[in-house]
Amino acid sequence: MLDKIQMQMLTEVADLHGVPEGAYNIRVNGEKAGRNTTANIDIATKTDGKSGIDIRIKPGTKNESVHIPVVLSESGIKETVYNDFYIGEDSDVVIVAGCGIHNCGNQDSQHDGVHRFFVGKNARIRYVEKHYGEGDGAGKRILNPVTEVYQEAGSYVDMEMVQIKGVDNTHRITRAELAEGATMIVHERLMTHGEQVATSVYEVALNGEGSSTDVVSRSVAKDTSEQVFEAAIVGNSVCSGHAECDAIIMDKAHVVAVPKLDARNVDAALIHEAAIGKIAGDQLIKLMSLGLTEAEAEEQIIGGFLR
Repeated sequence: MLDKIQMQMLTEVADLHGVPEGAYNIRVNGEKAGRNTTANIDIATKTDGKSGIDIRIKPGTKNESVHIPVVLSESGIKETVYNDFYIGEDSDVVIVAGCGIHNCGNQDSQHDGVHRFFVGKNARIRYVEKHYGEGDGAGKRILNPVTEVYQEAGSYVDMEMVQIKGVDNTHRITRAELAEGATMIVHERLMTHGEQVATSVYEVALNGEGSSTDVVSRSVAKDTSEQVFEAAIVGNSVCSGHAECDAIIMDKAHVVAVPKLDARNVDAALIHEAAIGKIAGDQLIKLMSLGLTEAEAEEQIIGGFLR
């Protein structure tokens, strides 16, 4: 039975207000708190000695979802969890992950999730991963996710990576290898404040002819927080790749965008774009002319920017 704080964390990271429909695995403070499988989606505890689960989705599965949220509500918990997803060919599913940390103690709480996706031929997945932290303790809230994606021919992966509040330190690494005609779309949304530090590293290898990727990060850095965005795209075939960092800096925050484009095929089309700067003064003036204070105008611009 989940308590009020734990349920609030599930709402923040997985938009859950109760037990989800379909397949799910809920992890709370290092232990399984609930699990359900369906005829097409099986979830099993790992048997190789590692902490984590294997999720197997049958070929042709459509219009189903999997929820695998994690909640830490006790101070001092540090864990690494390994989750492997096997997505059968021609399937079309939604996977909702994410971790919420509530830390009111003096010890650091940390969750490191290692997710591997093996996406079958012509399969499609939408993957949503949200990170959230809260609590008035001196202990930090730390999240270090590692995501590996292996896409077979014609597959399509749409990833939404969100971190908007309360995470003191995060280092996200995402690696992908795409076969012929495969597509990977990534939309990252990130906000840091205080002394928070966030690093996002994306490494995508476009191995198959006609493969493509679009990695876009939109972020806001406030106070003295720091962000680093690294995007490496390797074009090993006739392919197309695009990476973009669009960041707003406020106060004394610091944002760095590090591009790496490696065209190993003469017909690889690779592009990197970066725009880092403060909110334009004319934007503030327009909203303030409608009766908003400067702070209210800033919040409205930031809210629209991160949608």
